[in-house]
Amino acid sequence: MSGEVLVRATEVTRSFGLGDLTVPVLHGVSMSVRAGELCLLMGPSGSGKTTLLSILAGLMRPTTGAVELCGVPISSLPDAASTRVRRAHLGFVFQTYNLFPALTALDNVAEVLSLKGMALREARARAAEALAHVGLGARMHHRPGELSGGQKQRVAIARALAGDPRLVLGDEITAALDSATGMAMMDLLRGLVDARRAVLLVTHDHRLERYADRVIEIEDGHITADRAGGLA
Repeated sequence: MSGEVLVRATEVTRSFGLGDLTVPVLHGVSMSVRAGELCLLMGPSGSGKTTLLSILAGLMRPTTGAVELCGVPISSLPDAASTRVRRAHLGFVFQTYNLFPALTALDNVAEVLSLKGMALREARARAAEALAHVGLGARMHHRPGELSGGQKQRVAIARALAGDPRLVLGDEITAALDSATGMAMMDLLRGLVDARRAVLLVTHDHRLERYADRVIEIEDGHITADRAGGLA
């Protein structure tokens, strides 16, 4: 059964550009994700799903409307305060990995934990545990340039999970993985979902629906459907 609302968007719009060159991307989007849910956000290219995910994560501000993360109105907070809330409650897996090329996999994960205020020894221990959890225990001392695309994606997933976030957001996280590894990562994320945690993933891959409680469909910046997934 679903529980507390972990993220909520209310009448969110987003436009890019200025004056006559303004392009609206999101049109009054309202949605929420509750603890106990794994949700997919699906739609064609250009539908606004990655923009919406970035706004839900507090990485981008809406043009109008509001976003709450774990009950905190992050869309109206100053940047520094919004960042603190995001670090406390959110893990984000980027499609392009966003790894530091000069750091090992271990240090890429530990660095994020250090930013949360964790002591270095504990951060490295937690990072090693997270990397082992995604099958990269033997590669933790390699730098991103020494890893395959799939391995870099697993480092990004480990980094998002290491801080024990209440909400995990991911953007096409299985796109760089082979089928078996991608499904293994979905099994891992599915196992995280419990009474205090939730997962929301942007994806084009309909095979992932079997892991989902809900599938939210977006097209041309409008939510067009909010339906049950394969586990509902």
